[in-house]
Amino acid sequence: MEMVKKMMQLRPSENTDKISYHDFARSILEGETLESKLLEAPVHWNGRISYKIPPHPGRQGRIAFSDKQIKFPKSHHLMVPENKAIALHSFANHELLAIEMMATALLIYPHETEDDIRFKKGILSALKDEQIHLSLYVGRLRELGFDFGDFPLNDYFWRQMEKLATPAEYTAVMALTFEAANLDFAQFYARLFRKNDDATTAGILETVLADEVTHVAFGAHWMKRWKEDKDLWSYYQSVLPWPLTPARARGIDFDPELRRRAVGDEAFVTELMAFQDPFKVTKRSH
Repeated sequence: MEMVKKMMQLRPSENTDKISYHDFARSILEGETLESKLLEAPVHWNGRISYKIPPHPGRQGRIAFSDKQIKFPKSHHLMVPENKAIALHSFANHELLAIEMMATALLIYPHETEDDIRFKKGILSALKDEQIHLSLYVGRLRELGFDFGDFPLNDYFWRQMEKLATPAEYTAVMALTFEAANLDFAQFYARLFRKNDDATTAGILETVLADEVTHVAFGAHWMKRWKEDKDLWSYYQSVLPWPLTPARARGIDFDPELRRRAVGDEAFVTELMAFQDPFKVTKRSH
């Protein structure tokens, strides 16, 4: 309850000044309710305050992480209402995890140069997109008679955050791996739902897909600025924390054309297409 009160204090009225980006990001990361994760507020880019990453984002009650596992439904079972809800619930959790990781990135990375601040402004823009995506998925769940928190919520993406000591490591994981894989997943499931006469769910996934292209492009832009004399593929591999591999950057029905649009580096796309490891998601049947 105290955290919710703090959220209300931070939410500016029409006549108030902007809040600091630090307070904005911390309120989202430490907020314990779904509403706190959807905080909207104009920010100012004051100096950085030291921040230690908590073991977990603030989540209580229905949105708390669970040790229980739930299998993602197979494609040919997704039109069963509960299975569709499980899929949407998983997509929504990924968006929430991305919001929390982006808020963390705003808090922990350098904030000294104009480039630092431009990078963080790009993260904030992506975070706002993810808030929209989360709201769309939650709204669709409710239309189907379910709610966010009805099924177990995992913390897999969040467990990577402690490994991301630099902006380059964060960008390699968030933009060029997790969001890049979602180019394939969002496109695949949008087509599947549209084929099965669920234009509403398909439309949400198509909105997500369009935004993910811009998020991956944002990551590629900064990786190219930081790579110095390395090629993009080599640099990406050098900062991608173990045990993640580039296989995680591909989803079902890998689409090289989407990568070309987003990354703008043909050699990178060629290497990604050829990369092999045992990661089962990129090898499983539909």
